[in-house]
Amino acid sequence: MSALSEGEVGFLPMLEAANIQLLWHPSLSEESSTDVLVLLEAIGEGRQRLDALCIEGAALTGPAGTGRFQMLAGTQWPMMRWIEHLAPQARYLLAIGSCAAFGGIPAGGANPTDARGLHYDEDQKGGLLGEDYRSKAGMPVINIAGCAPHPGWILETLMALALGQFGAEDLDSFGRPRFFADSLAHHGCGRNEFYEYKASAEQLSDRGCLMENLGCMATQAPGDCGLRVWNGGSFCAQSGYPCIRCTTPRFGRTETAFFKTPKIAGIPVGLPSDMPKAWFVALAALSKSATPQRVRQAATQAGAHMPAKAKDPS
Repeated sequence: MSALSEGEVGFLPMLEAANIQLLWHPSLSEESSTDVLVLLEAIGEGRQRLDALCIEGAALTGPAGTGRFQMLAGTQWPMMRWIEHLAPQARYLLAIGSCAAFGGIPAGGANPTDARGLHYDEDQKGGLLGEDYRSKAGMPVINIAGCAPHPGWILETLMALALGQFGAEDLDSFGRPRFFADSLAHHGCGRNEFYEYKASAEQLSDRGCLMENLGCMATQAPGDCGLRVWNGGSFCAQSGYPCIRCTTPRFGRTETAFFKTPKIAGIPVGLPSDMPKAWFVALAALSKSATPQRVRQAATQAGAHMPAKAKDPS
Protein backbone atom coordinates (compact mmCIF):
# COMPACT_ATOMS: atom_id res chain seq x y z
CA MET A 1 0.00 0.00 0.00
CA SER A 2 2.90 2.32 0.71
CA ALA A 3 4.54 1.62 -2.63
CA LEU A 4 1.41 2.10 -4.70
CA SER A 5 1.27 5.81 -3.84
CA GLU A 6 4.70 6.58 -5.26
CA GLY A 7 5.15 9.52 -7.58
CA GLU A 8 2.72 11.42 -9.74
CA VAL A 9 1.48 8.38 -11.66
CA GLY A 10 1.90 5.47 -9.23
CA PHE A 11 4.26 2.55 -8.70
CA LEU A 12 3.30 0.27 -11.61
CA PRO A 13 3.29 3.01 -14.31
CA MET A 14 6.71 4.11 -13.10
CA LEU A 15 8.02 0.55 -13.42
CA GLU A 16 6.63 0.45 -16.95
CA ALA A 17 8.18 3.81 -17.80
CA ALA A 18 11.55 2.43 -16.67
CA ASN A 19 11.02 -0.61 -18.93
CA ILE A 20 10.91 -2.93 -15.91
CA GLN A 21 8.51 -5.84 -16.38
CA LEU A 22 6.74 -7.10 -13.25
CA LEU A 23 6.63 -10.87 -13.67
CA TRP A 24 4.40 -11.49 -10.66
CA HIS A 25 3.33 -10.08 -7.32
CA PRO A 26 0.79 -11.82 -5.06
CA SER A 27 -1.33 -8.67 -4.62
CA LEU A 28 -0.72 -6.70 -7.82
CA SER A 29 -0.82 -9.40 -10.51
CA GLU A 30 -3.82 -11.11 -12.11
CA GLU A 31 -2.12 -14.50 -12.42
CA SER A 32 -2.83 -17.03 -9.69
CA SER A 33 -2.86 -20.74 -9.02
CA THR A 34 -1.45 -22.85 -11.87
CA ASP A 35 -0.21 -19.84 -13.85
CA VAL A 36 2.00 -18.79 -10.96
CA LEU A 37 3.37 -22.26 -10.36
CA VAL A 38 4.26 -22.61 -14.05
CA LEU A 39 6.11 -19.28 -13.87
CA LEU A 40 8.00 -20.19 -10.67
CA GLU A 41 8.99 -23.57 -12.07
CA ALA A 42 10.25 -21.93 -15.28
CA ILE A 43 12.39 -19.54 -13.24
CA GLY A 44 13.73 -22.30 -11.02
CA GLU A 45 14.71 -24.38 -14.06
CA GLY A 46 16.40 -21.40 -15.75
CA ARG A 47 13.88 -21.17 -18.62
CA GLN A 48 12.56 -17.75 -17.52
CA ARG A 49 14.96 -14.85 -17.04
CA LEU A 50 14.82 -13.29 -13.57
CA ASP A 51 16.74 -10.07 -13.08
CA ALA A 52 15.45 -9.10 -9.64
CA LEU A 53 13.82 -11.34 -7.06
CA CYS A 54 12.09 -9.14 -4.47
CA ILE A 55 11.05 -10.85 -1.24
CA GLU A 56 8.69 -9.27 1.28
CA GLY A 57 8.39 -10.56 4.84
CA ALA A 58 10.62 -12.62 7.09
CA ALA A 59 11.45 -16.21 6.21
CA LEU A 60 9.78 -18.51 8.75
CA THR A 61 12.02 -21.53 9.21
CA GLY A 62 10.08 -23.24 12.02
CA PRO A 63 9.15 -25.67 13.28
CA ALA A 64 12.51 -27.39 13.68
CA GLY A 65 13.91 -26.01 10.42
CA THR A 66 11.11 -27.38 8.23
CA GLY A 67 9.56 -24.02 7.31
CA ARG A 68 6.10 -25.55 7.47
CA PHE A 69 4.73 -22.61 9.42
CA GLN A 70 4.74 -20.76 6.05
CA MET A 71 3.66 -22.92 3.11
CA LEU A 72 3.10 -21.65 -0.44
CA ALA A 73 -0.53 -22.49 -1.20
CA GLY A 74 -1.01 -25.11 -3.87
CA THR A 75 2.44 -26.62 -3.38
CA GLN A 76 4.11 -28.99 -0.99
CA TRP A 77 6.96 -26.57 -0.41
CA PRO A 78 7.37 -24.01 2.37
CA MET A 79 8.23 -20.46 1.34
CA MET A 80 11.79 -20.82 2.63
CA ARG A 81 12.38 -23.65 0.15
CA TRP A 82 10.94 -21.63 -2.71
CA ILE A 83 13.28 -18.76 -1.83
CA GLU A 84 16.24 -21.13 -1.72
CA HIS A 85 15.13 -22.55 -5.09
CA LEU A 86 14.70 -19.21 -6.87
CA ALA A 87 17.50 -17.13 -5.30
CA PRO A 88 20.33 -18.81 -7.29
CA GLN A 89 18.53 -17.90 -10.52
CA ALA A 90 18.19 -14.19 -9.72
CA ARG A 91 20.68 -11.67 -11.03
CA TYR A 92 19.86 -9.57 -7.96
CA LEU A 93 18.04 -10.43 -4.74
CA LEU A 94 16.25 -7.67 -2.85
CA ALA A 95 14.84 -7.90 0.68
CA ILE A 96 11.91 -5.47 0.74
CA GLY A 97 11.29 -4.24 4.27
CA SER A 98 13.02 -4.87 7.59
CA CYS A 99 11.35 -8.26 8.11
CA ALA A 100 12.88 -9.67 4.91
CA ALA A 101 16.17 -7.90 5.62
CA PHE A 102 16.72 -8.69 9.30
CA GLY A 103 13.77 -10.70 10.65
CA GLY A 104 11.89 -7.65 11.93
CA ILE A 105 8.75 -7.96 14.02
CA PRO A 106 8.16 -11.72 13.40
CA ALA A 107 11.62 -12.40 14.84
CA GLY A 108 10.99 -10.33 17.96
CA GLY A 109 10.64 -11.69 21.47
CA ALA A 110 10.85 -15.45 21.77
CA ASN A 111 10.63 -15.81 17.96
CA PRO A 112 8.36 -18.88 18.04
CA THR A 113 8.32 -19.25 14.25
CA ASP A 114 12.13 -19.08 13.91
CA ALA A 115 11.79 -16.08 11.62
CA ARG A 116 14.90 -14.56 10.07
CA GLY A 117 15.99 -12.30 7.26
CA LEU A 118 17.36 -13.49 3.94
CA HIS A 119 20.99 -12.61 4.64
CA TYR A 120 20.87 -11.48 8.28
CA ASP A 121 19.47 -12.74 11.54
CA GLU A 122 19.07 -9.46 13.36
CA ASP A 123 22.53 -7.86 13.07
CA GLN A 124 24.38 -11.14 12.46
CA LYS A 125 25.21 -12.28 8.94
CA GLY A 126 23.77 -15.60 7.87
CA GLY A 127 19.99 -15.53 7.75
CA LEU A 128 18.14 -18.00 5.57
CA LEU A 129 20.64 -18.09 2.70
CA GLY A 130 23.88 -18.07 4.67
CA GLU A 131 26.68 -15.58 5.02
CA ASP A 132 28.32 -16.51 1.69
CA TYR A 133 25.25 -16.07 -0.53
CA ARG A 134 25.82 -14.08 -3.70
CA SER A 135 23.41 -13.53 -6.55
CA LYS A 136 24.23 -14.23 -10.19
CA ALA A 137 25.68 -10.74 -10.46
CA GLY A 138 27.97 -11.45 -7.50
CA MET A 139 25.98 -9.21 -5.15
CA PRO A 140 24.87 -9.88 -1.58
CA VAL A 141 21.21 -9.40 -0.71
CA ILE A 142 20.19 -5.75 -1.17
CA ASN A 143 18.37 -4.81 2.03
CA ILE A 144 15.79 -2.11 1.38
CA ALA A 145 14.97 -1.88 5.06
CA GLY A 146 12.07 0.01 6.64
CA CYS A 147 8.61 -0.72 7.96
CA ALA A 148 7.39 0.05 5.41
CA PRO A 149 10.33 1.13 3.23
CA HIS A 150 9.83 4.34 1.29
CA PRO A 151 8.56 3.44 -2.21
CA GLY A 152 11.24 5.67 -3.70
CA TRP A 153 13.92 3.49 -2.13
CA ILE A 154 12.47 0.46 -3.92
CA LEU A 155 11.95 2.11 -7.30
CA GLU A 156 15.26 3.93 -7.40
CA THR A 157 17.17 0.78 -6.50
CA LEU A 158 15.42 -1.20 -9.23
CA MET A 159 16.02 1.58 -11.77
CA ALA A 160 19.70 1.85 -10.86
CA LEU A 161 20.07 -1.93 -11.21
CA ALA A 162 18.32 -1.86 -14.58
CA LEU A 163 20.76 0.81 -15.78
CA GLY A 164 23.79 -1.08 -14.48
CA GLN A 165 24.58 1.79 -12.10
CA PHE A 166 24.44 -0.05 -8.78
CA GLY A 167 27.08 -2.32 -7.26
CA ALA A 168 28.31 -3.70 -3.95
CA GLU A 169 30.12 -0.43 -3.24
CA ASP A 170 26.71 1.27 -3.12
CA LEU A 171 25.67 -0.75 -0.05
CA ASP A 172 26.41 0.06 3.58
CA SER A 173 27.70 -2.44 6.15
CA PHE A 174 24.20 -3.97 6.54
CA GLY A 175 23.49 -4.24 2.82
CA ARG A 176 21.26 -1.15 2.67
CA PRO A 177 21.54 1.17 -0.36
CA ARG A 178 23.71 4.07 0.71
CA PHE A 179 21.72 6.65 -1.24
CA PHE A 180 19.21 6.59 1.61
CA ALA A 181 21.07 4.81 4.43
CA ASP A 182 23.92 7.34 4.61
CA SER A 183 21.41 9.92 5.88
CA LEU A 184 19.53 9.91 9.18
CA ALA A 185 15.77 10.26 9.53
CA HIS A 186 16.58 13.28 11.72
CA HIS A 187 18.07 15.22 8.81
CA GLY A 188 15.55 17.71 7.46
CA CYS A 189 13.08 17.22 10.31
CA GLY A 190 10.79 20.22 10.75
CA ARG A 191 11.35 20.01 14.52
CA ASN A 192 15.09 20.58 14.26
CA GLU A 193 15.03 24.07 15.76
CA PHE A 194 13.56 22.52 18.89
CA TYR A 195 16.19 19.76 18.74
CA GLU A 196 19.07 22.22 18.47
CA TYR A 197 17.91 24.09 21.57
CA LYS A 198 16.84 20.87 23.34
CA ALA A 199 13.34 22.30 23.69
CA SER A 200 11.42 19.07 24.20
CA ALA A 201 7.84 17.98 23.80
CA GLU A 202 6.20 16.57 26.91
CA GLN A 203 3.28 14.86 25.17
CA LEU A 204 2.64 13.64 21.63
CA SER A 205 0.56 16.65 20.60
CA ASP A 206 3.36 19.12 21.45
CA ARG A 207 5.44 20.85 18.79
CA GLY A 208 8.85 20.34 20.43
CA CYS A 209 11.55 17.74 19.85
CA LEU A 210 10.38 14.18 20.57
CA MET A 211 13.81 12.74 21.39
CA GLU A 212 14.36 13.66 25.05
CA ASN A 213 11.09 12.38 26.51
CA LEU A 214 8.99 10.56 23.91
CA GLY A 215 11.32 7.93 22.48
CA CYS A 216 12.12 9.44 19.07
CA MET A 217 15.16 7.67 17.57
CA ALA A 218 15.46 9.67 14.34
CA THR A 219 19.02 10.70 15.27
CA GLN A 220 19.97 7.00 15.21
CA ALA A 221 17.85 5.82 12.26
CA PRO A 222 19.43 5.44 8.80
CA GLY A 223 17.14 6.88 6.15
CA ASP A 224 16.44 10.10 4.28
CA CYS A 225 12.82 10.22 5.52
CA GLY A 226 13.04 13.85 6.67
CA LEU A 227 14.60 14.97 3.39
CA ARG A 228 12.53 12.86 0.99
CA VAL A 229 9.27 12.85 3.02
CA TRP A 230 6.30 10.58 2.27
CA ASN A 231 3.33 11.11 -0.02
CA GLY A 232 4.70 14.51 -0.96
CA GLY A 233 4.59 16.19 2.41
CA SER A 234 5.54 14.58 5.73
CA PHE A 235 7.12 11.74 7.68
CA CYS A 236 6.72 10.13 11.09
CA ALA A 237 8.29 12.70 13.42
CA GLN A 238 6.85 15.65 11.51
CA SER A 239 3.39 14.13 11.85
CA GLY A 240 3.72 13.80 15.62
CA TYR A 241 4.82 10.16 15.84
CA PRO A 242 8.31 9.43 17.26
CA CYS A 243 10.71 7.65 14.92
CA ILE A 244 11.00 3.99 15.97
CA ARG A 245 14.17 3.31 13.93
CA CYS A 246 12.48 0.83 11.62
CA THR A 247 15.42 0.61 9.19
CA THR A 248 17.78 -0.95 11.73
CA PRO A 249 18.60 -4.64 12.30
CA ARG A 250 17.15 -4.77 15.82
CA PHE A 251 13.81 -3.22 14.89
CA GLY A 252 11.12 -5.52 16.29
CA ARG A 253 13.36 -6.61 19.15
CA THR A 254 13.64 -3.30 20.95
CA GLU A 255 14.27 -3.54 24.68
CA THR A 256 12.47 -0.28 25.45
CA ALA A 257 8.86 0.81 25.16
CA PHE A 258 7.80 3.09 22.32
CA PHE A 259 6.97 6.69 23.32
CA LYS A 260 9.37 6.66 26.26
CA THR A 261 13.04 7.63 26.16
CA PRO A 262 15.23 5.44 28.40
CA LYS A 263 17.66 7.51 30.46
CA ILE A 264 20.54 7.11 32.88
CA ALA A 265 21.05 10.01 35.28
CA GLY A 266 18.65 12.04 33.17
CA ILE A 267 20.66 11.53 29.95
CA PRO A 268 19.04 9.60 27.06
CA VAL A 269 20.68 6.21 26.53
CA GLY A 270 20.35 6.26 22.75
CA LEU A 271 22.31 9.34 21.68
CA PRO A 272 22.80 10.61 18.10
CA SER A 273 24.95 8.36 15.96
CA ASP A 274 26.51 11.25 14.01
CA MET A 275 28.44 12.85 16.89
CA PRO A 276 30.53 11.75 19.90
CA LYS A 277 28.42 11.28 23.02
CA ALA A 278 30.56 13.60 25.13
CA TRP A 279 29.99 16.39 22.60
CA PHE A 280 26.25 15.84 22.68
CA VAL A 281 26.05 16.00 26.47
CA ALA A 282 28.11 19.19 26.60
CA LEU A 283 26.26 20.86 23.74
CA ALA A 284 22.88 19.88 25.16
CA ALA A 285 23.63 21.72 28.40
CA LEU A 286 24.75 24.84 26.52
CA SER A 287 21.77 24.69 24.18
CA LYS A 288 19.26 24.50 27.00
CA SER A 289 20.81 27.52 28.71
CA ALA A 290 20.55 29.51 25.47
CA THR A 291 17.03 28.51 24.42
CA PRO A 292 15.02 31.56 23.32
CA GLN A 293 11.80 32.06 25.26
CA ARG A 294 9.86 31.83 21.99
CA VAL A 295 11.20 28.32 21.34
CA ARG A 296 10.82 27.21 24.96
CA GLN A 297 7.13 28.17 25.00
CA ALA A 298 6.37 26.76 21.55
CA ALA A 299 7.86 23.36 22.40
CA THR A 300 4.96 22.44 24.66
CA GLN A 301 2.20 23.99 22.56
CA ALA A 302 -0.11 21.80 20.52
CA GLY A 303 0.55 21.61 16.80
CA ALA A 304 2.12 18.28 15.94
CA HIS A 305 0.58 18.12 12.48
CA MET A 306 2.25 21.17 10.97
CA PRO A 307 3.23 20.89 7.30
CA ALA A 308 6.89 19.96 6.89
CA LYS A 309 7.90 23.43 5.70
CA ALA A 310 5.62 25.46 7.97
CA LYS A 311 7.05 28.58 9.59
CA ASP A 312 6.59 29.47 13.22
CA PRO A 313 4.05 32.33 13.15
CA SER A 314 5.64 33.87 16.23
